[in-house]
Amino acid sequence: MSKPKVGVSMLYSLGEPYNRMVKRLATMETKYIEILDDGTYDLNKSRVAQLKEAAKSLDLTYSVHAPFVDINIGSPAKPMLAAGLKRLKQSLANANELDAKMWTFHPAQFTGISAFYPDGLFKQSFESIKELYAVAEDYGVNVALENLPSQYGYLMSKPEEFQRLYKETNLPIGITLDLGHAHLDRQIQPFFDQLADKIVHIHASNNYGKQDDHNGVEDGNIDYSQFVENLRRIGYDKWVMVESIKKVPESIAKLKQILA
Repeated sequence: MSKPKVGVSMLYSLGEPYNRMVKRLATMETKYIEILDDGTYDLNKSRVAQLKEAAKSLDLTYSVHAPFVDINIGSPAKPMLAAGLKRLKQSLANANELDAKMWTFHPAQFTGISAFYPDGLFKQSFESIKELYAVAEDYGVNVALENLPSQYGYLMSKPEEFQRLYKETNLPIGITLDLGHAHLDRQIQPFFDQLADKIVHIHASNNYGKQDDHNGVEDGNIDYSQFVENLRRIGYDKWVMVESIKKVPESIAKLKQILA
């Protein structure tokens, strides 16, 4: 049976210049790299070409994390929604050019006027997801929706919300299970129990159940032994990406050890 593949998100280097991040790729103890298409790391043609050259010379395989800063796929402000979707579609084009194996994006977030539009956030976000999924299908890019914590005002923090998405849209879209996010809502086990067949990508970090610290995988109270048992139980053989911003090399090594 194939085993999970341990990779790393370059989120932790976001404060560094882009070119320094690219140079770091040669030092990573994994060939599976998640590129963040946001902030000072926004992708463009020259950066995509640079990453493709790095992939060729270093034998790397990419996934892409979609931009999320100031983007809300459930926004009731139509100009802002259109701008956000345009940016996300460009990111899908970037992922296609990189031959990325996965493109992960964020769900909708509540706004100051969401309470005046009961259920509107769900409905608009589901329409946006359908629109993005159609574009991804045209490109042939695999996409997954990430669970986000309810304490930060996001939808899709619990399995029930994903089940509603599947019921109302009939989309076969996968889930990027972020362990740190799920831990804040005490939802790691419910996701594995209720939606195991939808989990196609995993972000791994740790925290103490209070805030999304992105600690190293050993620094927090997520039960990683139970996590490993869950992966074995469901036969998970896809990517587990370290999304820590601290103790990154140690986290890669630890996951390789416990998932061996």
